[in-house]
Amino acid sequence: MGADKKMIIQINRNDIAIPERSTGMNLLTFLREELRLTGVKIGCGKGFCGSCTILVDHKPAKACQKTVVDIAGSSVLTIEGMANPDGTLHPLQQAFIDAGAIQCGYCTPGMVLTAHGYLMRNPNPTREQIKRAMAPNLCRCTGYQQIFEAIETAAEHYHL
Repeated sequence: MGADKKMIIQINRNDIAIPERSTGMNLLTFLREELRLTGVKIGCGKGFCGSCTILVDHKPAKACQKTVVDIAGSSVLTIEGMANPDGTLHPLQQAFIDAGAIQCGYCTPGMVLTAHGYLMRNPNPTREQIKRAMAPNLCRCTGYQQIFEAIETAAEHYHL
């Protein structure tokens, strides 16, 4: 890329011009510090906890394990992009609230995005399938049952 060329990446349905100086930057750092998308959380920094999970082309990805250039030409969704255009919460977000699946909230964005990516591929999961899909995400507060219930409840909205 020349000094005046910028890479374009779609983030939360918006085309974002990425300056060349940022292309090698850690994606988690870029999202939080350059774009101020602080819903993506810094957890272990090694891809084990799931706190930094985003969707890249509708699939869960650990932002701490990617650079900006890794997502060139991709569509990225962070928790900030989950709400409807009118500002109302996505049904999955609302289900997390209704089920009491949010305690401290630190893991919630990664949980919601992992679940969203999974439900887009499998809108009629069993409880066991949900457990396996959510295994890459760790929570220290809820004991997981409320999270599983929220995902089961929200799954009906993925049939529409």
